[in-house]
Amino acid sequence: MNITDECLECIYKQSVRVCDTLGVDKVKKDEILMQSKKMIDNMSFNLSPPQNAAPMYEMIAQKIGVKDLYYRYKQDSIKLALQFNEYCQEIIDSADDKLYLATKVAIIGNVIDLASTHLFDLSYEVKNVINHKFAIDESKALKIKIKEANNIVYLADNAGEDVFDKLYIKTIKELYPDIVVYYFVRGKPIINDLIVSDLKLSKIDEVATIIDTKASTPGIVRESLQAKAKELFEDADLI
Repeated sequence: MNITDECLECIYKQSVRVCDTLGVDKVKKDEILMQSKKMIDNMSFNLSPPQNAAPMYEMIAQKIGVKDLYYRYKQDSIKLALQFNEYCQEIIDSADDKLYLATKVAIIGNVIDLASTHLFDLSYEVKNVINHKFAIDESKALKIKIKEANNIVYLADNAGEDVFDKLYIKTIKELYPDIVVYYFVRGKPIINDLIVSDLKLSKIDEVATIIDTKASTPGIVRESLQAKAKELFEDADLI
C-alpha cells in the first residue's frame, strides 16, 4: 500500500510519541519534530508507509544518540509478557481444541498494552481476550492450512508478542511435529519491533528457526528482505 495523507499524519504523531515516551527535553523535541516535518514533506507517495517512515526513525535515533530507541521498553514488555506465560500455557493444555486457544493466545500481544504498569488490568485483558469470541472467525480454515503446511513463515512484530508467539508455535509443533517454522525479525532496531538480540528472554529459538530479514522498516517490506528471507517468504506454504 502506498502512502496517503492520513499516513503522513500518523507518521508525524509517531515522532511525537517517540519523544514523549523517551522523555526527550523540549529543545531536542522541537528540533526532532521540525526535522520530521521536513522529511514528511518530502516523502514519496510511490512508497509504502514503512519505507517512508524508516529514515525518520533513524534520524530520531541519531539526534537522541541512542542506537535502539525502545530497548528498555522492549525488555520491559517481554518481561511483563513472560508473567503470563505459565497461565496461558495452562489454558492451552486444558483446552479441548488446543490450536484454537493457542491462536487466541497469539492475539493477546496485539491487543493488550504491554507498556502498561498495571498488572491487574493486564490480567483482566488477557482473560478477556481468551474468553472473547472472534468477530470474524476463520480459525477452521486456518487449521486446515496449518495441517497441510510443510513450512510456515511467521512474521514477528512488537517486543513482548514473541512470548505469546512462542506458545502458539509450540502448540503447532506439538500437533504437527514435521512442520518447520521460520520466525522473521527486523534487521536492526526500529520502534519496538523485534530484532534477534531481543529474543534471548523468550527463547523462541526452541520452537522456531529465527531469520534476520535484514529489513530496517516497521512491518515487512518484501523488497527489503535479504535473499534467504525472500526465498523462504516466496516458498512458504503459509505466512
